[in-house]
Amino acid sequence: YRLAADQGHAISQHNLGLSYKKGTGVDQDAAEAARFFRLAADQGYAVAQCNLGMCYIKGTGVVQDLAEAV
Repeated sequence: YRLAADQGHAISQHNLGLSYKKGTGVDQDAAEAARFFRLAADQGYAVAQCNLGMCYIKGTGVVQDLAEAV
């Protein structure tokens, strides 16, 4: 997913975020997961928006912020 994510492909950015969240093929890194979710979410990818919101609700990889989560 890395090459496509680096080229701005939203679904690949989201999938790479999932890889970082789970530690699949990369070292587990919640902050990197949130960063890639944000990149995809900023392009309007709804699944990434949902996952980024969950990061803010739980404070996973970002500072917990319920207002930002909504």
